[in-house]
Amino acid sequence: MNVSLQGVKIILFDAGDTLLTIPGARDILQRYLAEKELHRDSEKIGFLFDEAFRKFYYEKQSDGTELCSPESDRLFWAGIYSYVLNGLGVDEHHDEEIIHRWSHELYDVFTSPEPYELFGDVIESLKRLKGAGYRLGIVSNFAPTLKAILRHKGILDYFDPVIVSTEVGLEKPNPAIFRLALQEAGAAAEETLYIGDHDKNDIWAPNQIGIRAVKIKRYAYMTGDGIVSLEELG
Repeated sequence: MNVSLQGVKIILFDAGDTLLTIPGARDILQRYLAEKELHRDSEKIGFLFDEAFRKFYYEKQSDGTELCSPESDRLFWAGIYSYVLNGLGVDEHHDEEIIHRWSHELYDVFTSPEPYELFGDVIESLKRLKGAGYRLGIVSNFAPTLKAILRHKGILDYFDPVIVSTEVGLEKPNPAIFRLALQEAGAAAEETLYIGDHDKNDIWAPNQIGIRAVKIKRYAYMTGDGIVSLEELG
């Protein structure tokens, strides 16, 4: 599937699971627990991560009007890590206070630059699109560390604007975050294309203000129409 860029002047991207990912998440958690003398199976960790992301993120019922801040982001993801830890039976050995502390430590680990990797098509696609004269930007629900992560991976300078939910106090699927992006870019909706992985956050929400959106399916379990690589743009 090739996506026509006719009439497009600016391409906005989601960040997590669109441009970058943490491929070793289960191994990171496995090592973290092993340091605490808790040895858990990697497959079980991966299953619980997938279950938690699907249950609390991909199937999350939200209109985007809830409080959005660095603190709310931390609480949301720490809740996911608590779910995984409890699913691994950590609560059989440690009390709620310990699990709370470990969940917040894991949030710090998973929002630091080091665990992230760019998908293999990102660098060349950004170079190609930038070279063809398209303006590139980001609209992402992410921790305040996103710009540091993008800088660490060498791609921050490709993007203007970079709209991060926890910095602007708005989050997808609230269409207002896309209005803000257009305002900062000085762009019209009809000349904008958005690429993301989440049906409501990244397809429905930009559509509400007239932005054409395309789903990118980075993982085998993702369904529906869309592309599987940024190489399909243009």
